[in-house]
Amino acid sequence: MLEKGPQALKLADVAAAAGVVHATVLHHFGSIDDVQTALMERMIRQLVAKILDSTVAGDDPQRQADAGARALFDAFESRGAARLAAWLELTGESRRLTVVREAVREVVANRLARDGRVDAETAEDFILVCVALALGVGLFGPSLAELLGRPAGRTRELALDLIRWRMSAVTAGETGA
Repeated sequence: MLEKGPQALKLADVAAAAGVVHATVLHHFGSIDDVQTALMERMIRQLVAKILDSTVAGDDPQRQADAGARALFDAFESRGAARLAAWLELTGESRRLTVVREAVREVVANRLARDGRVDAETAEDFILVCVALALGVGLFGPSLAELLGRPAGRTRELALDLIRWRMSAVTAGETGA
């Protein structure tokens, strides 16, 4: 699915990859759309687990946010999540991923707002910006950097700097933009 896009995913391919007959996949999932949704939800759960597991020593919220942002950027850049998210949005299929809401709330509750230093609404806004930046870097970062004669990875570096700056402002109690 990540290599060719969700539209290229066929039930027969899923069955072959799983080592089962086509009818088993059809019975379990019902349709290719349901298979795509299940795979995307699994990717999201894996990303949340990686973000929650990407802890650093100490209790510094900025370092914790940085580690989580790096895990997010890794997923969007190297695992095809940016292309998948773009495909979902462009085809109107993003509405199927209600699991994103729960994933964000899990990260907020277990990572960003757990100690009370950052309120849940601010933490959700922070995640909103982080995902938007990771999506942009994953889709356009390398190409745009190359077009502008910037070094590989520069877009990611700048985006992470913005995230660090924002987290610093949030933890200092600044709520403005």
